[in-house]
Order: sequence, then C-alpha cells, then structure tokens
Amino acid sequence: MPQTIALVDDDRNILTSIAMALEAEGFTVRTYADGAEALKGLSAQPVDLAVLDIKMPRMDGMELLGRLRRQTQMPVIFLTSKDDEVDELLGLRMGADDYIKKPFSQRLLIERIRALLRRGEARKDTSGNPPAGETEQTMTRGDLVLDPSRHYCTWKGGAVALTVTEFLILKSLAARPGHVKNRDQLMDAAYGESIYVDDRTIDSHIKRLRKKFKVVDDGFQQIETLYGVGYRYRER
Repeated sequence: MPQTIALVDDDRNILTSIAMALEAEGFTVRTYADGAEALKGLSAQPVDLAVLDIKMPRMDGMELLGRLRRQTQMPVIFLTSKDDEVDELLGLRMGADDYIKKPFSQRLLIERIRALLRRGEARKDTSGNPPAGETEQTMTRGDLVLDPSRHYCTWKGGAVALTVTEFLILKSLAARPGHVKNRDQLMDAAYGESIYVDDRTIDSHIKRLRKKFKVVDDGFQQIETLYGVGYRYRER
C-alpha cells in the first residue's frame, strides 16, 4: 500500500505543489490548512509522516507537534522560514526529526521524506515479527538495550520512546563504546551521506536523547560530549 504523508501549511500554493510532487512519486497525500484541522484529522486517521509549517493560524506547528507527540512517534519534518533558527532548535528539542528552510527544493524534501520513512520501517510481517533473515541483533550495553527490529529502547528496564533519528544516533554511539564519533559521522548514521544537516541539528538530537533518558534515570550520563571533537558512549 502507498505510504501516506500529511502536509500542514496555511499557504495553499505550497500545499498544492508539494502534494502534486509527492503523488507523482507514488505517495498518498492528505493536506490541512491549519494546525487545529490537522490535529483533528491526524488523531482520527494517523499517517506515516507529517510535514508541518511552523507559523500557522489557530494552532501553529509547535503546538501541533507537542500534541501529536502525546500520541505518536511518527516522523515529522518542519518547514521554517529563513530567520527561524530559534524555532528550528525548539522544534527539534520537542521531537521533530528534521527541518527544511523555505524556499526549498521539492526534490530535497522528497529525499528527506524517503530517508525518514526508510528508517521508520519496522520490516515486520503480519504477525508482528521480523521476517526470517532480516532480524537485526538486539544490542545490549550494560543497562541499555536496543532492539532495531522493533525500534525499541530500554534503560534499566524502563522504555525510552525515541524517534527514528534519535534511535540511529544512539545506536551509532553505542555500537562502539568509548570511541568518539564526530558530528559528520553521526549525520551519516542518522541521515545518510546524501543529505546535509548542520551541526546544531545533531547537538539538538543529543540534548533530546539525554533528556529522555533522564526521565527514566536522573543519573543517566552515558552520552559524553568531547568539546570540539564530538560525542561518545561511555563504556561503563
């Protein structure tokens, strides 16, 4: 079945042009002109990924994202204006997976959508189990357990809800405890080599990762910052 994308923007021209481009790529598209309308529609009929404009009437993208994150971890991409750096960082901390500045290339947006959807695919059969031969081995690092086949993470037995991007960054760090990963390496792990994001994006994801683990364990300190170099996962 085609994957479904929600587009939320108060600019009808953007909605129409992006919807046409996505439908030409084989996606099913649902469009909403404001956040309140989108929240109602997405709560009733979830989608595979949402593209949200930040500045909208009635309910802006930030509020919409906050409400969506109470019920779903679906990938979310923000559309931001050129001068919305503060909003970009706040959006990433709140749980957005990526952002694109206006004006933007439709091809770039489509590639980022595809990248997020690829990472979000659980590769499960109808029984909910990974198909034979496609199971990724569960990774255990002390109190950390990562199950890639189910996109499932626990710390000291407590579940930690991660976005696909956060999961891949953590998996990259935990794969080699004690080894430093610079931001470029983490970008490649989370976004792929064909997609560029700036350093602030990785930093924001790391901050959100730490915050989520501290909800489960206030003493969590496994992700270390090496200033000017990058990040590493502590061996113990």
